[in-house]
Amino acid sequence: MARVTVEDCIDKVDNRFDLVLLASHRARQVSQGALITVDRDNDKNPVVALREIADETLSPGDLKEDLIHSLQKHVEVDEPEPDPASLLAAEEVEETVIELASEPAPTEEEPVSFDRMSEDELLAGIEGLVPPEKSDDY
Repeated sequence: MARVTVEDCIDKVDNRFDLVLLASHRARQVSQGALITVDRDNDKNPVVALREIADETLSPGDLKEDLIHSLQKHVEVDEPEPDPASLLAAEEVEETVIELASEPAPTEEEPVSFDRMSEDELLAGIEGLVPPEKSDDY
């Protein structure tokens, strides 16, 4: 049997680089146990993949989509939209939170006071400090 060539496949996939990507992806699928759509004829997986593309037993568009899907790390899942009743309840909670945030904070009855020290008391305190002992580490 004649071997498949790139020229056999280039009319199915316009770009040679895309052809290589698609054929290698398909060859990996075949090596992982995917069913082949042509006779193997003792061919290796890359040749089988090229023959599948050349014989149009697989769509290049489907292969490309499958390749893109296999390379994606994060696939977004469409989540169902919430029902209108829960949206109304969430708006009411948000309005309550905004109302509570706009109210002034309760004031404390006792004003906050800090210890006050005169300049003379501060100097006396500093003079009363004992210098650290000298050690061999310094």
